[in-house]
Amino acid sequence: MSSDGIGGINPFPNTSGNGEIPSFRGDEKAKASDFANYFCSYAQLYHQKQMLADHNRMAAYHSAILGNADVFKDKIVMDIGTGSGILAAWAAQAGARKVYAIEYTDMAKHARQVMVNNKVDHIVTVIQGAVEEIELPIEEDRLESDDPEHPERVVDIFISEWMGYFLLRESMLDSLLRARDKFLKPATGLMFPSHCTMYVAPVQDEEERRQNCSEYAASMADWTDFQETTMQVYGVNMNILQNDFDREQKEYYLWSSRWRELPTEAVLAEPKAIKYLDMMTCTLEESKGIFAGDSDASFEFDIDGSREKGPISGIAGWFTSDFKSRTDDGGKSAPQLLHPSFLSTGPENGYTHWGQQVFYFQSGIPLLKGETTQISGSLEMVRTKENARLYNCKIKYSASRKKSGDSSGPVLMKSPEAEQVYLIP
Repeated sequence: MSSDGIGGINPFPNTSGNGEIPSFRGDEKAKASDFANYFCSYAQLYHQKQMLADHNRMAAYHSAILGNADVFKDKIVMDIGTGSGILAAWAAQAGARKVYAIEYTDMAKHARQVMVNNKVDHIVTVIQGAVEEIELPIEEDRLESDDPEHPERVVDIFISEWMGYFLLRESMLDSLLRARDKFLKPATGLMFPSHCTMYVAPVQDEEERRQNCSEYAASMADWTDFQETTMQVYGVNMNILQNDFDREQKEYYLWSSRWRELPTEAVLAEPKAIKYLDMMTCTLEESKGIFAGDSDASFEFDIDGSREKGPISGIAGWFTSDFKSRTDDGGKSAPQLLHPSFLSTGPENGYTHWGQQVFYFQSGIPLLKGETTQISGSLEMVRTKENARLYNCKIKYSASRKKSGDSSGPVLMKSPEAEQVYLIP
């Protein structure tokens, strides 16, 4: 994957252009690449099992759906990316009149078996295809819209588990928003989840950071040995390739974020929300990332060296999802959720399959007793040019120190601004 100097050239770009995912107006080549790079893993039961075994994930959706059965009773529901179909089955058990479970891959065949086995196949219809392309049986199922100008807006509730690493990776949100604007009733419709928030915080994870650096150094030492052996044994000098090999290894070991399951004590300061999405009002442009100048894209953390154990190893990112009543002006007539649910993928909530993404600094920033270290900077997150489902993350930051409790006192240390682009693999 390639963008902004990260990764090699991909002859099979996973995009339909302008940062759009291939399921929207992609040609056959782009769609084939998208299936190979993205969808194919979701067609495997082992991958579905990994998500179904994430109990924090499961509990949040189960509480949101079964805990609000009064909202689901007699409603038309669409489950986008149904996988093995468990959310659709819960919607049926909650009293939905009809559930349309949309699944792009052959996992749809397993989902149909699950519906039959759980005796909800008379309520749940599994439709295989891209949600951007499917049509609902409006006349056959006697579906009604409350918007005469858009007779296809017949769905009362959307449910979907679309979130990727650090929320946006995989870019499935695009499909959800296009389906929302096509099928969901605008005045009374509900989205599950309803709101999502991205967070960052400085963390102490020095063992992993040092391990990454050690593996990079070992890889470069191995290259030196390879280079010398190739020259001595085969008479070919390969040192012209050393800089390119070095770049590849840095991209892999140092300039890619890492999936981590951090303990709560690794977080060194109160997390900062850097992006907030209302699922009823967010736009396709907002779904594409975090951009320079965005109001919430900057951060500032004060870390007291007498209270926290350093050093600062990097910045971690995660997200939360709310399942609650609508908060937008257009949703005043929508049903209220009396029993909201909440999902956090942060360290305080224990294991989720999303974990946290950690962006490690080149070197740790020490914390000193009696002094407060401030980390200030900004974060940008944009789709790679070759794969619209992957993201590059640019982090700018600088560090400074003052005596703790003396905010007006002199600055004891101030580092130059650092900038690094990371791939979220």
